[in-house]
Amino acid sequence: MDTTRVVAAHLRVTVADQARLAFQVGISNPAEFGATESIELAFDGSARQPVEIATAHGGRIWLLDCLAGTVTLDYRARLSTAAPAAPVLISDELVYLRPSRYCESDRLVGFAQRHFHDIRDPQDVLAAVSSWVGTQLEYVSGSSGPTDGAIDTLLAGRGVCRDYAHLAVGLLRAMQIPARLVAVYAPGLSPMDFHAVAEAYIEGAWFVVDGTLLAPRSSLVRIATGRDAADTSFLSTYGGEVQLDSIDVAASVEGDLPEDDVQALVQLQ
Repeated sequence: MDTTRVVAAHLRVTVADQARLAFQVGISNPAEFGATESIELAFDGSARQPVEIATAHGGRIWLLDCLAGTVTLDYRARLSTAAPAAPVLISDELVYLRPSRYCESDRLVGFAQRHFHDIRDPQDVLAAVSSWVGTQLEYVSGSSGPTDGAIDTLLAGRGVCRDYAHLAVGLLRAMQIPARLVAVYAPGLSPMDFHAVAEAYIEGAWFVVDGTLLAPRSSLVRIATGRDAADTSFLSTYGGEVQLDSIDVAASVEGDLPEDDVQALVQLQ
């Protein structure tokens, strides 16, 4: 996809005591997109330079150690080209078959086998899991907590985007298909926010799974990739008490949003 996309995020947090903040809001692999981006980080109104740490699949963490006070982050990026597909490592296939904190695939094996046992082709399994999650869950804002995993979502029958993604990842892994969670900017999402989708490895490549159908998959922009939300949170805090005061996210494409054929295999750019 060569449509120009513009993404932005503004976060404001209050730190009550000395703490370490880890932000993941920048797009992955900006150089490969030929992207232009800017980040402004301030503590009590004074500019601060964060430490940048590389993470898996081109992701980045911006790390800031601070005392009590107010931290603001403003990020903006513009990209006009599609990045080349990333190489697939054998280690990735192994890592993303394992159960993880929020995707308890080992506990979902029996359930997955009962529902999808007669489906053999991996592409058909992918379609069946995506459809089942999308039709069996109810999207309800605020219906889940930060510690809820795939099992909690299955039992509750509802959730938000990260819950849909966690359950899809868990079921796919239970069916021996490597799967992972991706935090993205999502042009077309309403209300606008950070979004979470799943990726499944079949036929030698990673393909997007999004049971919410809230934004066209071909317009998504990768931020962070990992086993589950523990690896991909837009803000993680360590040490003192931290309060998120406000968050504003923007993501758009120039021109019309692309159509999303739910039966097509789509790779995340």
